[in-house]
Amino acid sequence: MTIAENKTEDVICARRGALGSIVLNRPHALNAISHQMVGAINATLDEWEGDPAVKAIAISAVPGRAFSAGGDIRHLYDLGRAGQHEAQMAFWRDEYALNLRISRLEKPYVALVDGLVMGGGVGVALHGSHVVAGDAFQFAMPEVGIGFFPDIGASYFLPRLPGEAGMRLALTGARVGADEALGLGLATHRLNSAALPELLQALAEGANPAHALPGAMAKGTARLSPALDAAYQGASLEEIFARLAALAPGDATAAADLAALRRHSPTSLTVAFRQMRVGRGLTLAQALAMELGIVSHLCRDHDFYEGTRALTIDKDKSPHWSPATIEGVDQAKIASWFAAPFQAGSVQGAPR
Repeated sequence: MTIAENKTEDVICARRGALGSIVLNRPHALNAISHQMVGAINATLDEWEGDPAVKAIAISAVPGRAFSAGGDIRHLYDLGRAGQHEAQMAFWRDEYALNLRISRLEKPYVALVDGLVMGGGVGVALHGSHVVAGDAFQFAMPEVGIGFFPDIGASYFLPRLPGEAGMRLALTGARVGADEALGLGLATHRLNSAALPELLQALAEGANPAHALPGAMAKGTARLSPALDAAYQGASLEEIFARLAALAPGDATAAADLAALRRHSPTSLTVAFRQMRVGRGLTLAQALAMELGIVSHLCRDHDFYEGTRALTIDKDKSPHWSPATIEGVDQAKIASWFAAPFQAGSVQGAPR
C-alpha cells in the first residue's frame, strides 16, 4: 500500500490508500493537544478535504493509556504566568475553529477512541461523524477540578445528553465507559479493541464507514436514576448541593458526586452550571463563540492557575480557591463573562 506521510513529533498524518490517517503521537504527555498539533491537523485537512482519492479520515492515537488527556494545560499555564494572554487566546481560537471544522466536514471523520479522552481530545474526536469506542474508552470533562471549565463545544453537546446527565458530567468530571457512552450518545459505535485495526484496514481499502461499522445502539438508553436526575434539575448550584446532600446518606453515587463538587472550584462550577443551562439553545458555532468569550476572562482569573498548580504541577491536590465557596462567587462577574463581544463568526472556518 502506498503511504504518503507527513510526520511531526507529536502527530502523524499519513495517506493509507483511500484513508487519511491522523495519529496522535505524544504518549509522554498522554497525547495532550498542543497548538502545533492543532495546526498540523488543520493543514492536513486542507489537503485531504479537496482530494477525491481520500474517501474517509480517521483519527486515533499511539497505543497507551490515553487517546488524549486534554489540551496542553501546562503550556497554557506557563503562557498565562508570563502574561502572554494573546498567545493563550490564539491557541483556544484555533482549537475551537478546528473543532467546528471537524463537525462540518463533508467526508466521514472516524475517531477510534481506545483510552482516556478528555478536554481537547474530546474536541478532535466527538465532533466528527463517527465516534468508535474501544474497550479502554473513558470519557470525562474534569476541567472544574483545575479551575477551568468544560470547553471545546461542551456547552453544546453536554446539555443534549439524556435528562441531566450532561449537567452531572460538567459539574463532577465523572468518567464514562464505552457502553455507557454509547447509550448516552457520546459514541456512535462500540468495537472490541482487537477489531480496530481491521476497521482501519477496511477504510484504507475504500469501505464506507456506514458499511464497515456495526449498527449503533439506540441513543438515549443510558440515564441517571430518577432521584439523581431530579437532583441535577435544581434551579441553582445551591439547590443541586442541597438535593445531593439529602440523597447522599442512602445513595453512594450522590454521596460521591457531592464530595466531588465540594472539591472543585466554586467559580468553575458556577460557569459550568450556567453553560449547561444556556447551551441548550445554542448551535455549536454559538457555543464555541461563547466559550471563547468565557476563556478570555478565565485565563486572567485566579482559580485556573491555582488549580493547575495543585493538580498538575505541585500535585499536592490542595488548591486554595478564591472565592472558597459558591456563596462567595460574584454572580455579576460571571454573567459578564458570558456577555463578551464574541459572535459565532469568531470561530467560523478554520485557522490558517
